[in-house]
Amino acid sequence: MSEKELIKRIKKLPTEAQQEAADFVDYLSQKYIQQPVDSSSSIKKSILESSFRGMWKDREDMQDSTKWVRELRKSRWAE
Repeated sequence: MSEKELIKRIKKLPTEAQQEAADFVDYLSQKYIQQPVDSSSSIKKSILESSFRGMWKDREDMQDSTKWVRELRKSRWAE
């Protein structure tokens, strides 16, 4: 069925049935069309308020994370 034919058939339906068709299209869109990832401030805010944030702030060995990883790799993979 062509797009024009589909539109014609929907327009012939009673108003209530047209709304049901629109609702069904919305449902199918949510089910099959991938929505963009929400990078809103609410997600960022929840991360900032997380109890994990700052859990290593008082550890001296974690002040320079690059150095910490480098030292860890040396100790684990030293020849």
